Amino acid sequence: MTTDDHRTGTSDPTRSLALLWRTGEHSGRRGRKHDLSVERIVRAAIELADSEGVAALSMRRVAERLGVGTMSLYTYVPGKSELLDVMIDTVHGELGRHHEAPGGWRARLELIARDNWALCHRHPWLLRVLTNRVPLGPNISLNYEYQLRAIDGIGLNDLEMDSVITLVTDYVHGAARNSIDTARTRRDSGITDEQWWHAQAPFLERVMDPARFPVAGRVGTAVGEAYRTSYDPDRAFEFGLARVLDGVEVFIERRSDV
Repeated sequence: MTTDDHRTGTSDPTRSLALLWRTGEHSGRRGRKHDLSVERIVRAAIELADSEGVAALSMRRVAERLGVGTMSLYTYVPGKSELLDVMIDTVHGELGRHHEAPGGWRARLELIARDNWALCHRHPWLLRVLTNRVPLGPNISLNYEYQLRAIDGIGLNDLEMDSVITLVTDYVHGAARNSIDTARTRRDSGITDEQWWHAQAPFLERVMDPARFPVAGRVGTAVGEAYRTSYDPDRAFEFGLARVLDGVEVFIERRSDV
């Protein structure tokens, strides 16, 4: 299954929003026999996606996890699309509220970035879902509010504030995706990156003529000696985050000079 098979915003928005905000007729019901609730169903779905990936998500699998019949879930959740929307909103409730953290706007943005990085690693399936149409539930809405408050009053207009938050979170999601994919490759292959490169070394030494690849050879050797691999996702995240924040700082300084 590809990422395109899992996306938000594909269901009837009125049904999805009613479930997200618990205003629909399903939100208050509880099953007498199994004591089901929206919260129990969503939590079971999150646990399933955490352990087996979003590709494993189905109403049948969630029902099996809860020990109930599949059709009993539809009393509380209209379908898989709406369930996915609520799952995403629910895990975003784990994010901290960093708008009041000390240290100024840069420290607050850094906390936001690190919190999102940790969230993606706790729930890797988040990065396998296309969220161009974000499910605007209470947790995602509050998270956006608190992120904006973190940079409110520092000289940016409203559009620039939104763009800065998007810049930081998009960077984190891309870096986290690379990190998670790297870990998955190591796990699935059964060998470390160092072992993989070591196996290729004899052949590469024959074909990688230093006269033809002087800079690539020098830099690649330095990276390999420092990281014991060609790519260290944690180091890449730290370096990139610092550069993103540097860029935001320059933009704010230039904005104040206008």
